[in-house]
Amino acid sequence: MISASLRSWLLSDTPDSRLQARAGRFYLGWLTFAKNPLAMLGLIILVVLVVMAVFAAWISPHDPLFGNLEDRLLPPSGKFWLGTDENGRDIFSRIVFGARTTLYIIGLVAVTAAPIGLLIGTTAGYVGGWVETGLMRLTDAFLAFPKLILALAFAAALGAGLENAVLAIALTAWPPYARIARAETLSVRGSDYLAAARMTGAGSWRILFGHIMPMCIPSLIVRVSLDMAGIILIAAGLGFLGLGVAPPQPEWGSMVSEGRSQILEQWWVCTYPGIAICIVSLGFNLIGDGLRDVLDPRGK
Repeated sequence: MISASLRSWLLSDTPDSRLQARAGRFYLGWLTFAKNPLAMLGLIILVVLVVMAVFAAWISPHDPLFGNLEDRLLPPSGKFWLGTDENGRDIFSRIVFGARTTLYIIGLVAVTAAPIGLLIGTTAGYVGGWVETGLMRLTDAFLAFPKLILALAFAAALGAGLENAVLAIALTAWPPYARIARAETLSVRGSDYLAAARMTGAGSWRILFGHIMPMCIPSLIVRVSLDMAGIILIAAGLGFLGLGVAPPQPEWGSMVSEGRSQILEQWWVCTYPGIAICIVSLGFNLIGDGLRDVLDPRGK
């Protein structure tokens, strides 16, 4: 809980500085987000995922890479909470360390695909003409293929590996962001405040980066948060097919693949990694819904 004086400062109708105004908007957004119990559940899931990734070495009771063959395919017990796989490795420890891989993938995809889509979309919408036509036809070409199929093609061409998997996913994730940024740009391209910026001597690049792109960021944040679930599933699909993280590094999709042959007898080998994928995907969807209520003015 914050103090009454700080709350009054944040909710002031007449802020004394830009910092106070921004802090007040952030606080109001947080209040709106916190009123949504499902969004808070998604936030809790994300916090647990981050804690697992950061403190994996302390949380994991066993070595995630190497196991004892004498302990292979043991069911859940007091020693092995979620059982062991065919190599005698503790599944719980591998899930915990797999959280690092999941965060690494979605983090890199978010910081690469979203800026690329933002730059392409705003440039196309603001410049127009043959530049817009060329960039949008390129976007349509990427959108013509399902994301997973296109990611598989890029991953197969680039080769297996975590960095190549991230690059393959990023190459397929940017087109929707470009379409959103272009639509937002077209809606304000002829607005009065952009005309006023031109009259003050602002050039095209300053208008693009200083006025148009910041306006598109809220919508992009909502779309990125909603797309994280799909990115996790694509990453798991690449891992399932052997095009993701190289073994024996833990990755949830490859763990599901390793246990598919024992799914009837030793169901825990692939069930628990699959549950982890579902829970984290659900968490990002819930966060995305909450952010949409906060950042999308059309939803209010």
